[in-house]
Amino acid sequence: MPRHIACLSFDFDTWSGFAARGLTTPTPISRGEFGVLGAARILELLRRHAIPSTWYVPGIVIETYPERCGEIVAGGHEVSHHGWTHVPPANLTAAEEDDGLRRGIAAIERLTGRRPPGYRSPAWDISDRTVDLLLREGFLYESSLMGNDHCPYFVRRGDAVTADAPARFGQHTKLIEMPISWSLDDFPHFEFLRTQTQLLPGLANARLVLENWIADFDYMVQSCDWGILTYTFHPYVIGRGHRMLALAGLIEALQQRGAVFMTIEQAALEFRGKAERGEVVPYP
Repeated sequence: MPRHIACLSFDFDTWSGFAARGLTTPTPISRGEFGVLGAARILELLRRHAIPSTWYVPGIVIETYPERCGEIVAGGHEVSHHGWTHVPPANLTAAEEDDGLRRGIAAIERLTGRRPPGYRSPAWDISDRTVDLLLREGFLYESSLMGNDHCPYFVRRGDAVTADAPARFGQHTKLIEMPISWSLDDFPHFEFLRTQTQLLPGLANARLVLENWIADFDYMVQSCDWGILTYTFHPYVIGRGHRMLALAGLIEALQQRGAVFMTIEQAALEFRGKAERGEVVPYP
């Protein structure tokens, strides 16, 4: 029987992403802090629809907003690892990445009473050390790579890729990849960001973006009997009024199409079971 899973995930960064870019003046900090209000709106929407979701929260955000983070837990949602800060692992030293991973785990344990089952790197840019660190710490899955769209797979480690030679791929591991995509992320569509070196125009029409998000689910339904599609949102982005209407519209459209809503941990466990039974191809 066909089964199509939708995972709604929220990167609860607040101002940490701006701070990681060196934007610590009052205006960008207030822009990120809007996410605390946005999170409350999202949690209420999810409650009304009885939908479980996954929240990736940097440790410094947990320590800054323990009450709002506690509401995420109280709502029955998964809380998983999103760094200690929002600096991507690819920009950290080995010692910094190791320390940040441990500190983030400890913050989530204090909040939820359990170790985080999953990991999503800030800015979706892991280092060549990240997979080994996640395996060492017993993570079930990670969600920062883009090697598939609606089928998870087992992550490789030890790839060797240069600009002037054929790629040499490493070993597959037991770490599950729950793939993501910039097209299913609210940030590049909606956020206007200007720095001294770059301009991200954003500010797209939410109704047009919603059409894309629904169409990707429709394609999954048409192309496979079983699949998982992961959407990524940021409370300070999707929490704005017209975008909240788009999020509500997405939920309603997926419900009409028979989507099964799960946390990413639940979906990863279902994938692992199917892989063990030989019911899916576990590699990209």
